[in-house]
Amino acid sequence: MSDELYPWAPILLVDDETAWLRGMSLALARALGVNNHLQCADSREVLGLLASREVSVVILDVTMPYLTGEDLLARIRQEYPQLPVIMLTGRNQVDIAVRCTRLGAFDYFIKTDEEERLLAGVRRAIEQAQLQRENRRLQDLLLQPRELRRAAFQSFDTISPRMEAIFRYVDAIAVSSEPVLITGESGTGKELIARAIHRLSCPDGPLVAVNAAGLDDQIFADTLFGHLRGAYTGAQEVRKGMIEEAAGGVLFLDEVGELSSSSQIKLLRLLQEGEYFPLGSDQPRKLKARLVFATNLDLEQQQASGAFRKDLYYRLRSHRIAMPPLRERSEDLPLMLTRLLHDAATAMGKKVPTVPPELITLLRNYPFPGNIRELRAMVYDAVSQHSSGILSMHTFKKQLQPMDAPGVANSTATTDGSSLFAGRSLPTIKGVVAELIDEALKRSAGNQSLAARMLGISPPALCKRLKNSADTVSAVAETRKGIKHHG
Repeated sequence: MSDELYPWAPILLVDDETAWLRGMSLALARALGVNNHLQCADSREVLGLLASREVSVVILDVTMPYLTGEDLLARIRQEYPQLPVIMLTGRNQVDIAVRCTRLGAFDYFIKTDEEERLLAGVRRAIEQAQLQRENRRLQDLLLQPRELRRAAFQSFDTISPRMEAIFRYVDAIAVSSEPVLITGESGTGKELIARAIHRLSCPDGPLVAVNAAGLDDQIFADTLFGHLRGAYTGAQEVRKGMIEEAAGGVLFLDEVGELSSSSQIKLLRLLQEGEYFPLGSDQPRKLKARLVFATNLDLEQQQASGAFRKDLYYRLRSHRIAMPPLRERSEDLPLMLTRLLHDAATAMGKKVPTVPPELITLLRNYPFPGNIRELRAMVYDAVSQHSSGILSMHTFKKQLQPMDAPGVANSTATTDGSSLFAGRSLPTIKGVVAELIDEALKRSAGNQSLAARMLGISPPALCKRLKNSADTVSAVAETRKGIKHHG
């Protein structure tokens, strides 16, 4: 069993009948997984206990010697107005119930009532206390210096407004206990965001990462939920699941879109009930970790096709973060390149090389299907071959996939599939070529060598085409005018 306490602060049980205290403790442990409680048989000690430590919920008997439950309720509400107090009595007395309600009791039960009703009331009180705790943590977080909160994102090199918006969102949801779904292409930094959530929400707890890709149903259940001895052939020892290992922290489940339908059902139950069963056990255990999920698949498309359960999809995305690909935050390339060059040079015991100005332009015109992970591989390969002085662009050019000329692939098609030139006269070859040259020069920031590479021609050939600049400008204007008229 986990050593993690539930709830985070003890439930205080107050009754002069010690037998009832023992019975209630067992019922709370069995039904709710409560392993953090205090027993008090002397009402005179209650206020001292509350002054000495934090308590999540008080369950208070009405009829006791020395101080009655009503007297204590009035004092508790005065000194600890946010603390939920559940009142109990041995018989049905409407007048007492009314007075306790007016004094601010969270709920009122008769001891002879069904146990399930009382336990349901305790569960609600714990949930309210947890919500109040999260609100206090949010207030504390917002009062922290901005620099302290920004430290959670120090692994990111960015000036991108989109990334700044993501950081603000992560900052806002850090105190929530709801699941988080992080989407985005492979290599965009989904795990780094999960680490930031952990650092902001529960830095003192563990961060446990599990990759769901390739896990069949039994391995998935065993990995997450653990097993008891003898649960199946070969289970010779008790094994903690990753959920239990992550208690008090964050469980990061990557590639969640790869789960089988059976595993999706198990995960859905975990999210709905907040509890799970280790393999071979018929006793539920409470979920005590924050859940963060990630996928590079389009789950909306997956659930529309039936590959991913709709109910699970909506359970996962209480909070959703969409990570942009590197090609959509090219303004961050200089920062990333500087960091990666420093890291690579340090790892290889070399001096940090000087970056040629045209390298950034070259990288900004590459789509980076592998995102940051691909950029890192390029940089480390280039630094490994670097000797001194300016970093060679040769290794980068060799690794970059051939770049298509801008607009060539779909130059004659519109978004509805019709021809771009339908209903009007065709532009001249000279005009189309001029348009391509003009666009390539813009993308290469005027670098003719790079522009020529984009166009698939040699630099001398490009120079030859640029000689008659007046004709080029005129052809570009004519082509654009025709396309605008067509639109």
